[in-house]
Amino acid sequence: MPRCPLPRRLVHLDLKGAPPRPHYLTEVLPLFRALGASGLLVEYEDTFPYDGELRPLRAEQAYSLSEIKEILNVAKLHKLEVIPLVQTFGHMEFVLKHKEFSHLREVKAFPNALNPHKEESQLLVRKMIDQVVALHDGLQWFHIGCDEVYYLGDGEESKQWLQQQENNPEKLFLSHVKAVASFIASSYPTVKPIVWDDMLRGINDETLTESGVPELVEPMIWDYAEDIDVDSKVLLIEKYHKCNFPKLWFASAFKGATGANQSLTHIGHHLKNHLQWLKVAHSGHADMLQGIALTGWQRYDHFSVLCELLPVGIPSLAVCLQALENDGYSEMVKENVEKYLGISNLETDTFMSAGQGTFPGSDIFTLVTQVGFYLKPSVDELLEQNSLLSKWNALAQDLQVAMERVFYLCTIEEWMEENVHPSLQKLQQVMNDLDAAIQAQS
Repeated sequence: MPRCPLPRRLVHLDLKGAPPRPHYLTEVLPLFRALGASGLLVEYEDTFPYDGELRPLRAEQAYSLSEIKEILNVAKLHKLEVIPLVQTFGHMEFVLKHKEFSHLREVKAFPNALNPHKEESQLLVRKMIDQVVALHDGLQWFHIGCDEVYYLGDGEESKQWLQQQENNPEKLFLSHVKAVASFIASSYPTVKPIVWDDMLRGINDETLTESGVPELVEPMIWDYAEDIDVDSKVLLIEKYHKCNFPKLWFASAFKGATGANQSLTHIGHHLKNHLQWLKVAHSGHADMLQGIALTGWQRYDHFSVLCELLPVGIPSLAVCLQALENDGYSEMVKENVEKYLGISNLETDTFMSAGQGTFPGSDIFTLVTQVGFYLKPSVDELLEQNSLLSKWNALAQDLQVAMERVFYLCTIEEWMEENVHPSLQKLQQVMNDLDAAIQAQS
């Protein structure tokens, strides 16, 4: 069997939206392992049970310490290495939206980026890292985020700093990354920080090399497109090699990358994305490659709407993991996936796979497919049929029952409000108007 050139394959759990109930995660982790995953990249965000002065960061449905320990125990049982991800620069809305921490924003009006000049900012990040590390035994890596640091340099303190000779936004970014990574290196010498690479790509080679950052972190190169430019990725790897990064990672996507409010996962898009990454992996510098994280975004950012729910994305995840494990996609890989998922005929180019499936959450996958494929069109086309409303109300109730086993009520309400209720309300209003018109004529 062909050997995957990516030794570690991490399934990304984006918990900042629709965090599954813990029991669902413990049910689905064995499947991840069977499909070819070797670890998890867990982005806790506001589901982590932060304590003390960080307690305001907890969401209402945050996991308890015992729940996280149970998830970690099941991961360990199935030989899934866990790498926590904590944002420490950009995408910090879940922290900076709170009044207790809003004074640490880079720009007062926007809660996404941290002010890197304040000592209190560094202390905040260190406390977050400390609490998360304390709950994870035997960590080898810790992802510190640092992607899409919007408005960096636009804060008043940054503007003053940038007026000094030889200072620039790139050096400002690197200085914060270095401070965070140095803290981890000194406090947890056996733990290696990982960073998203997008803010590094455009930095001058000399500036990057001289910053000292390459010795401290491993970049994770991310691209979720189906038509990745392989040559440009090879050049980027060459750049990082030249700048003295000894190791690096790739990041693909199995869901959550084709539209902020996408409800169904287009498997074909994500399969092509992974096949392109395999081409990159085969193009040299194999000694640098640590592995790949298969991202499964649940929101584009903290304030964005929900995209595909985890159970809906599992067929795509299965296809992508098996394509990586087998170094390509074939009829044999398709049959493997169908066997693992209990789906009689898997479709990668449409949303309609035959058979409900037997994997955890397969009922949600089937019902959401019906909602996404039939609800809105049928409401628009078949408004004259009085039986339509009761049919869709019944399906909505079935979906709610199925979701209650996996998700918290706030997630169910948000998803239904976004994807189901508007059409049902529209249909109900039309039915009410029809009834009123009929009564007026009788």
